Amino acid sequence: MYPDADVDQLATSCWDAIGGHTASVPVAVDLWDETDAVCITYGNTLGRPGSAPIATLAKFAATHLQESFSTIHVLPFFPSSSDFGFSIIDYERVAPELGTWDDIALLTETHDLMIDLVANHTSVESEWFQQFLSNELPGRDYFVEADPAADFRSVVRPRKHPLLNAVETPTGTKHVWCTFSHDQVDVDFANPDVLLAFLRIIGHYLEANARFVRLDAIAYLWKELGTSCVHLPQTHAFVKLVHALLEGRSPQTALVTETNVPNQENLSYFGSGDEAHLIYNFSLPPLIIQALLKGTSTALRQWTMNMPPAPDGCAYLNFLSTHDGLGVRPVEQLLTDEEIGELVSAAHSRGGLHSEYDSPQGPRPYELNVSLFDLLGTDGDQPDQHVSRFVAAHTIMLGLEGIPAIYMHCLLATPNDTAAVDSTGIARTINRSELLVDDVEQALRTPTSDTAQVFEALTHLLTIRRHQPAFHPNATQVTLNLNDGLFGFWRQSQDRSQTIFAIHNVTDQSVSLDLAPLNFIKTHGWTDLITQQELATMAKPTESAQTILVAPYQSIWLTNR
Repeated sequence: MYPDADVDQLATSCWDAIGGHTASVPVAVDLWDETDAVCITYGNTLGRPGSAPIATLAKFAATHLQESFSTIHVLPFFPSSSDFGFSIIDYERVAPELGTWDDIALLTETHDLMIDLVANHTSVESEWFQQFLSNELPGRDYFVEADPAADFRSVVRPRKHPLLNAVETPTGTKHVWCTFSHDQVDVDFANPDVLLAFLRIIGHYLEANARFVRLDAIAYLWKELGTSCVHLPQTHAFVKLVHALLEGRSPQTALVTETNVPNQENLSYFGSGDEAHLIYNFSLPPLIIQALLKGTSTALRQWTMNMPPAPDGCAYLNFLSTHDGLGVRPVEQLLTDEEIGELVSAAHSRGGLHSEYDSPQGPRPYELNVSLFDLLGTDGDQPDQHVSRFVAAHTIMLGLEGIPAIYMHCLLATPNDTAAVDSTGIARTINRSELLVDDVEQALRTPTSDTAQVFEALTHLLTIRRHQPAFHPNATQVTLNLNDGLFGFWRQSQDRSQTIFAIHNVTDQSVSLDLAPLNFIKTHGWTDLITQQELATMAKPTESAQTILVAPYQSIWLTNR
């Protein structure tokens, strides 16, 4: 990153910045196991009049989520000027409208914590950028400037606004680089003082007991004209540096990269096991959703057959929905343009929207903006299968290699918030509702509500999952070659004491599963973890084999222990 620097001095400064003087002797730790699961939420998703939202979240998590989730990922809870928290004004304060660091500490009494490091950019209202506008140190040297006459054609753009923004300073007009919006100005990591500033921020997060540090939009960190300015070697070097510093300073803390890009680009952030501990499995959500909407597992099965196991010391972070839309760029090489178009059409037919990005071939779909619960809605003649299909999507995700993460609005079966889109004009608000916790708890007490049915089903599955060593994030996984109406895989625990066959019907019709290809030595001794039914009572003999009739959208977790 800094070939002209005094490397020894800079290394010492990095270690001091992250708080290395407080580190104890590093010890080997197991960063995760089958008990790990993440709940993703905004700090203000659950509210109660007279209570700080994060305190309300902490109480809800302690009451309802202790048996199902190990970690709460609170999306940026700092003072911010836009982008729902991702345009940060101050990285070391909790936004007063959300609570205090004491409220965050209350949350960590029952759950581990994931905190975002938004390192690519800061708010125009930040102290650093105000110093830039006044030509004062240190912010004067903290931001990326460029000549508007330069050639930017090779720069990969996730947004359509002009890349540069002209601002006035005491020394004249300057043009600052803005990858995501003109309210979010990109910082200049070519200046090692910027690196040290962000390492101090990470050190602050570690003092707040962050178990996971998530690097938001990290792919765009380093800028160099004449390149794509995405995934540059210096960006990977930054991730490696933070990884190495965490191993010494806080070995129990894992590094997560958020890179919503095509599959092979995303995988590069594992490095050689020396970059991200966890990468978001961005291809997984659209593939699972495509399988269930179309009633065929072909694309999902082919992808899982070709996905490499995570390197030693690394794992996938599996999810189906987040605060952002459902990205479809990660499946550009996995689904045809027609199949991606079908996903876009499905989102629109269920009340959603979509956004596009500019590619050399012209505009292409970038993400779907729609509630996942509504997106997986069933046709009018089969309303009783809506919850089943939604739960089936999550059951597939929960069984796969990696750590599962569930967005709070999925857990609560929240529908499209079209009123929020009408109010803000921002498509992503369709999946960012702010709910009253008393209304949520009333819905949870109403057995017939979608919220109660989904919440009970998903927390039940999570509770089962955490007791199965074959669901360790790094346990062996093999995809089964079943007919297109079924999607299956088997997992084996690292000590080989447990095997689980995970079978899922992705169609709205019953499908027969022939047991012979699964090579069961006998049907006795195998039990479905979800229903606690023994395989011997599930299997039906035919003229040539024994079969199981798998109901529409049913999932089966067959285990030998």
